[in-house]
This record gives sequence, C-alpha cells and structure tokens, in this order.
Amino acid sequence: MRNFDLAPLYRSSIGFDRLINLLETNQSQGNNGGYPPYNVELVAENHYRITIAVAGFAESELDITSHDNLLSVRGSHPDEQQERTWLYQGIAERNFERKFQLAEHVHVRNARLENGLLYIDLERVVPEANQPRRIDIMK
Repeated sequence: MRNFDLAPLYRSSIGFDRLINLLETNQSQGNNGGYPPYNVELVAENHYRITIAVAGFAESELDITSHDNLLSVRGSHPDEQQERTWLYQGIAERNFERKFQLAEHVHVRNARLENGLLYIDLERVVPEANQPRRIDIMK
C-alpha cells in the first residue's frame, strides 16, 4: 500500500485536523487483509452506497450497527457440528467485522442483501443551521 504525506494539508486547512488524522490512522492500520472486499460509491449528491461482498452469509448471520459516526458490519457463522474434510478450500467462510467512520450528518437509510452482496445506503443530511449562508458586507 502506498503511503501519502499529508503534512501539506495541515498548512492549508482549518478545522480539518480530525479528518486528516482519520485518513492517516486508516492508512496505517490496514484492513483485515481486505476481507471482505467492499466498494463505496457516490450515488447522487449527498447519497452514498457501501457494497460488501458477503457470499455465503445469510441475512440472519449479518449484524449492522451505527453508533456515534461509526458503522460496523459483522458476519458470523454459527458453530457447525459437522466436521468437513477439505481437498481444496478457496472460498473464505471466516467471520468478519468491517468498520466505517462516517462523516458528521451521514445517516444509514437502509440495507439489503441481494445475490451475495450487502448494500448499505447512506445519506448526508446537513441541518439548516449548518448549511452555507451568504454574509453581507456592511458599509
């Protein structure tokens, strides 16, 4: 993975220290070896979608929680009594946990499971008091 020097951003940004620290922390931690793979896409302005490949997991085996700007997705298989003898195992069936740090005012709208892909729709809702406003210059 590439390492980026974010020091120049500290000089030209005001109030984004937390965001830059999150980027640096995420960059240095790595992510569960990339399992399960996921995509983050911009669907429309202020609408986002996280897609996670969860093949082999039933809806009842997935747990999605959102608390204090942290979205957590867990997948766990119940302990199976059946012992298996693998000749070759190329499909990962291990339990996982993925965490996503959400920006302020981003809310989870819904989640659905289709064909082994978990779709989580997010929306950024900025309160009226925090939206940009024009400031007149006094004479």
